[in-house]
Amino acid sequence: MVIHLLLLWFTFASTKPAVIHSCIEIRFDEEEGPGSAVQNMPKESLLAMALQILLPFLLAGFGTVSAGMVLDIVQHWEAFQYITEIFILVPALLGLKGNLEMTLASRLSTAVNVGKMDSPIEKWNLIIGNLALKQVQATVVGFLAAVAAVVLGWIPEGKFQMSHAVLLCSSSVATAFIASMLQGFIMVGVIVGSKKTGINPDNVATPIAASFGDLITLAILAWISQGLYKCLDTYPYVSSLVCAFFMCLNPLWIVISSKHPASRTLLYSGWEPVITAMVISSIGGLILDKTVSDPNLAGIVVYTPVINGIGGNLVAIQASRFSTHLHFHCAPGEVPDEAKGCYYPSNHRSAQVLLLLVIPGHLIFLYTIHLMKSGHTTLTPIFMSVYLAAAMLQVFLLLCIADWMVHSMWRSGKDPDSFSIPYLTALGDLLGTALLALSFHFLWVIGDQDSDVGD
Repeated sequence: MVIHLLLLWFTFASTKPAVIHSCIEIRFDEEEGPGSAVQNMPKESLLAMALQILLPFLLAGFGTVSAGMVLDIVQHWEAFQYITEIFILVPALLGLKGNLEMTLASRLSTAVNVGKMDSPIEKWNLIIGNLALKQVQATVVGFLAAVAAVVLGWIPEGKFQMSHAVLLCSSSVATAFIASMLQGFIMVGVIVGSKKTGINPDNVATPIAASFGDLITLAILAWISQGLYKCLDTYPYVSSLVCAFFMCLNPLWIVISSKHPASRTLLYSGWEPVITAMVISSIGGLILDKTVSDPNLAGIVVYTPVINGIGGNLVAIQASRFSTHLHFHCAPGEVPDEAKGCYYPSNHRSAQVLLLLVIPGHLIFLYTIHLMKSGHTTLTPIFMSVYLAAAMLQVFLLLCIADWMVHSMWRSGKDPDSFSIPYLTALGDLLGTALLALSFHFLWVIGDQDSDVGD
C-alpha cells in the first residue's frame, strides 16, 4: 500500500512546475555583461511545494507514531526497567537522523540542485564517500552518547556499575552503526529517485530520511539492549566484544571516506555540530529519564518521539531550502544586495506552509495513537489544547532559529548543509521534550490526569 502511494505521488508531483534542472535558466546581468551568468532558483508553486512536502511529512509522522508506540511498550522491558540510562540514549540515538541522515540528505539535495551529481562517476564517488563518512560519525557519536548517558545518569544518583556502562556503550554503538547504514541506503535511493522524477529533493529527502528512522533505531536499540541484558550474568564478555567489533571497523570507513575531497574535508572538520548536537539531545534524554521515572507522568513516553520528530522534520526542510538558495546565489561569506540578507520569498512562503501543517498533522497522529489504544493519556480537549500549543510553539521557535542560524553560518563561511541541521534537530529534541514535560506537569497540576490508559 505504501509503495503504491509513493508511486502515485512521484508520478503526480513530478508533473508540477518543480522540475529541477529543466527549469534552471541562465540570465545575464545587463550591467556586468554576458560574462556573469547566474543560475536562477527552480520555480515552484505553493501547490507543488505543499504536495511534495505533504506525503513525506505524513510518512515521517506515522514513523514517529510507530516509534512512540514501540517506546511505550519497551519501557516495561527488564533492560529499560533496571538500566534507566537507556532512556537518556533514546533522544541522542533518534537524533542521529538529524545529525547524520538529514545532513546527508541536505548535502546530496544541494548537490543534485546545483548539478554536482550529473556525472555518474562524480555521483557515486560523492555517495560512497558520504556513506563511509556517516558510518565513522555514527560509530563515534554512538560511543560518546553512551558516555554522556553514563555520566548524566551517575551525577544525580552517585551510582556507577561497570557492567551497565559497557552494556550502554555496546547497545549505543551497535544501534548507531546498523541504523545509520540501513537509513543511508534508503536515503541514497530517495535522492536518486527524486532526481530522475524531477522532484525537488529539498522538499522530500529530509522527511523521508526520518520516515522510518525513529522506528528502525528504537527497535534496534530495544532488541540489542534486551539481548545484551540477558547475557550480563551468563556471558558478561559479550557486550565488550560487540562494542570492540564495531569500533574496529572505523579505520576501513575512514580510508574510504578520505578518497573523496568533500567527505575528506568533513572527516576532519565536521565533528563539532554532530558532537554538540548529541550533547544537546542527551540533555533532552535526561529530562525524559526523570519524567518517565515519575509514574504520574508515564504518558509522556508515547508522545516524545512524535513531537520531537515532527519538529525536527519540518525545520530540516526549511534549513535545506535555505541552504540550496544560498548555494545558488551567494559565495560563502557573501550576501547579495538583491537578496536582502539572502532571504528568498519562497522560503518565507514555505515557512507558512510548514506552520500550517503542524496542527492538522499532530491531530492525525494523536488520533492514530488513540485508535491504536496506545499511551496512558485520554484525549481530552484540555490535553489536546495544551499539547498542540506546545507543538506549535516548538516549530515556531525552530523556524525562527533556523532563519538566523543558516544565514549566520553562511556569513561565517560554513556550509549550512553540514552544520545547521544537527543543531536544529537537537534543539528540536530538547525543546520538544522540555515543552512536553512542562505540559504533562501542568496537566497533572490542574487535574487532567489518567495514567492507566493503554496498560
